[in-house]
Amino acid sequence: MTKKVQFQLSLMMFLEFFIWGGWFVTLGTYLGDNLNATGAQTAMAFSTQSWGAIVAPFIIGLIADRYFNAERILGFLHLTGAVLMYLMYQSTDFTAFYPLVLGYMIAYMPTLALVNSVSFNQMKDPAKEFSFVRVFGTIGWIVAGLTISYVFLWDAPEAREQGMLRNTFLMVAVASAVLGLFSFTLPKTPPKVDKDEKVSLSDILGLEALKLLKDKNFLVFFIASVLICIPLAFYYQYTNPFLAEIGVNNPTGKMTIGQASEVLFMLLLPFFFKRFGFKLTILAGMLAWTVRYLLFAFGDAGELAFMLIIGIALHGICYDFFFVSGQIYTDSKAGKKYKSAAQGLITLATYGVGMLIGFWVAGQVADSFLLEDGTHQWKDIWMYPAGFAFVVMIIFAILFKNEKVEYKEEI
Repeated sequence: MTKKVQFQLSLMMFLEFFIWGGWFVTLGTYLGDNLNATGAQTAMAFSTQSWGAIVAPFIIGLIADRYFNAERILGFLHLTGAVLMYLMYQSTDFTAFYPLVLGYMIAYMPTLALVNSVSFNQMKDPAKEFSFVRVFGTIGWIVAGLTISYVFLWDAPEAREQGMLRNTFLMVAVASAVLGLFSFTLPKTPPKVDKDEKVSLSDILGLEALKLLKDKNFLVFFIASVLICIPLAFYYQYTNPFLAEIGVNNPTGKMTIGQASEVLFMLLLPFFFKRFGFKLTILAGMLAWTVRYLLFAFGDAGELAFMLIIGIALHGICYDFFFVSGQIYTDSKAGKKYKSAAQGLITLATYGVGMLIGFWVAGQVADSFLLEDGTHQWKDIWMYPAGFAFVVMIIFAILFKNEKVEYKEEI
């Protein structure tokens, strides 16, 4: 891979995640401040991510892998996203906003697989080369959050009162247009499957991997993966509105600590995994969810603000120790034959089904603790995901029998 190609792929990853982090983090706050959305409506908006994750395999399996170059589809989807983002910027009520955000997520979610396809197609040794390129995605997400909080100050109390958070959609519309046009200059990534070759629904959704559920340990892990996405949804949906509502300064910028910790704990994961094994690593990830939400429940914007910062910083353990370890475990159980199908099935079950349920539950809980002045009883809200994550951890600890799993660097 030449330096030019490496630069192209790194910039592609930077923009891909700058786009996602540039509006999704503040979406909950925007909906409440600008569109007066209820908890149920906020849940509907966030659930579009899950619907996008469910639809994505069909776009990739039926179109991207068969008829068109990946970089061209990537360009088309991001240009479409730029138009939808601009229309979201102009929306003034939730009824008009919702179909736009649904359409956007259906267009965006497939691009997460497409940027990987374009990258892998240019690499001789993805195990060594991909991490350097992918880290620019995390940097892009962090830069988006810092830009919102410390450059434009759109999430400051005065700016929020003036409705300035809507500008995040305009910023992302521009970034999407840039990436859309830039995508057509990326190295060619032709279709992987002959257009005349039959591809079944089972292949697209990874249903062949359902055979792995006959293994009791994998079944326990699979169910736990779906269930843990319910408390995960609370974090994505309500952390930014929570921080903004209780008066934390620069909440979006502070949330980038979570992405920084994700990079740090990704580096620590091999040591932890090899030293303590798969089961304890997963349990540590689950426990981190419980601890995080307890810190959110009892912390505040004053003297106990450090508890909120620690809770955000735990994102690296929450995400890496559970989801990345889970990918490694899934890979070890599936073997070469079902590797792709198994990973696809887990993604569909977690980001599709699990988080779809989680966003709905989070919306219902938030509405239950909405006060007359429009604020929330956050302590009670955060106790729900804390308790749920703890119960899932106990069930997993009891039912999952310890087994040796090798850490593979290429995951």
